[in-house]
Amino acid sequence: MAETALALDRAKFEPHVGCFSSGGFRSNELRDAGVPILELDVRSFVSASLPAGARRLGAYLQSQRIELVHAFDVPADLFAVPAARFYRAPVVLSSQRASRALTPGITRRLLRATDRLAHGIVVNSKAVARELVSEDGVPEAKIRLVYNGVDTAHFRREGARAELVLPAGSVVIGVVCALRPEKGLRVLIEAFAKVRAYHREAQLAIVGSGPMLGELQAAAGDGCHFYPAVQDVAPWLRAIDVFVLPSLSEALSNSLMEAMACGCCPVASNVGGNPELVYEGESGLLFPAGDATNLAERLERLVRDAALRHRLAANAEARMHTQFARATAAKRMGEVYLEFLR
Repeated sequence: MAETALALDRAKFEPHVGCFSSGGFRSNELRDAGVPILELDVRSFVSASLPAGARRLGAYLQSQRIELVHAFDVPADLFAVPAARFYRAPVVLSSQRASRALTPGITRRLLRATDRLAHGIVVNSKAVARELVSEDGVPEAKIRLVYNGVDTAHFRREGARAELVLPAGSVVIGVVCALRPEKGLRVLIEAFAKVRAYHREAQLAIVGSGPMLGELQAAAGDGCHFYPAVQDVAPWLRAIDVFVLPSLSEALSNSLMEAMACGCCPVASNVGGNPELVYEGESGLLFPAGDATNLAERLERLVRDAALRHRLAANAEARMHTQFARATAAKRMGEVYLEFLR
């Protein structure tokens, strides 16, 4: 949401940002760029703050003469879509930016209600679009694809590198992500152990925090290194030779895009939008999700073949900088907005 607000063409759009509570880590950046922020003070969906927040949103839409409201994530979909329709916003869009398998039960049923209320639904991968049509009954005509954009001025090969204290000649295999079950990190640790048995130069760096940290540390063997989550991940990505995204479920991974933009050689599970970013054998390698043996074979190949590793990394970097830059994504989003406003 912040990337879109910052990069929209100001000759055509005046972006405003709404949030449930104050203090988001992008708020100062948005304010410095002249983007007004509406704090709705919604603390819970089962408290009096919900209808009060809806009234606050409605008054703001009317006072600012807002023509288009776009909700960017699941809580925003559930709140802003019905509220904006109630207050007669001319155009109301929702977003689906992850697999709905991650929001089962009553939440998914409520999202289906917002599908009917919204004029359009913006998705960030073809995989998510297919899921909405086949599993949630959304008409294809209602869906618009806008890939995530990456800030290529920041995420690039050149720049500061994290200092990893590793033996000279190490090939660093790494991942930067939240340590959650759907990320498939146990598969990565198992695959790395197979590679490490034959290639002592291989090192594994896991950068992130989350509920699985203790479990992963207990499963990790020789050559595995854990580092806590950091706000600026670019220096860490520049220190990684082979970036692995072993997710069991994925839409369009910002982490994967950022790694590719920083010059990592990507290896990703063949799920969700990963194949839309990584073209097998051209801009990286793919493997079946959950298959540690298959992943180990690909990692072993890349550790052994530096020329292949460098070629795939260069192609991945070029792909992000030419096709997935933030300005490209914002331009496409602007086209979607103008289509609905017309």
